[in-house]
Amino acid sequence: MQFGSQAVQAWLLAALSAVEPRAGELDELDRAVGDGDHGSNLLRGLRAATDIEFDDSLPAAEALKQVGMALVSTVGGASGPLFGTFFLRLGQSWQSPPSVISLAQSMRIGLDGVVARGRAEVGDATMVDALEPAVTALEQSAAHGAPLTDALALATQAAEVGAEATRDMVAKRGRASYLGEASRGHLDPGAVSSAMLVRALEETLSGDAE
Repeated sequence: MQFGSQAVQAWLLAALSAVEPRAGELDELDRAVGDGDHGSNLLRGLRAATDIEFDDSLPAAEALKQVGMALVSTVGGASGPLFGTFFLRLGQSWQSPPSVISLAQSMRIGLDGVVARGRAEVGDATMVDALEPAVTALEQSAAHGAPLTDALALATQAAEVGAEATRDMVAKRGRASYLGEASRGHLDPGAVSSAMLVRALEETLSGDAE
């Protein structure tokens, strides 16, 4: 099965299913370091994205670009442009069906877009701290010729470990940075939700690979 627009929709639905029951938790995480609306905003964006009616013949790359635009316009705050940029960049480089090599390349391009837009680095306690380990894991899997399902599992694990690591960081970007040392001890909500998106991608592509 090729990763066409239907599979993009499946990824979004998997992400929505993951975020919906945890939106309040994400808001609570954000309340400790920011505006307290990360989960609610992301949930609104994912609902808007899942409402897009993709033509079955639409290539995945074009569908991903539409998702990016929907997220930019509906998520709001700092997260909207960042998540939107990630999907827009994915759409610029996505190959169907994806291989471990092409997926690693696309995810790297998406991450580079987030870094450029948010000017964040690993260790700043942002979504980059979840995405960078995930992309690095994919690149390592590609270098070793790992199967797609194994590569995705390792990427998810890396993203979740990276998100958890933000608890011990001092935030250097966004509203959380205003807290300085007081931001230590709090998970970054963007890193947590980014890891959720990576897991949703694993569920979607691993299902296609079976």
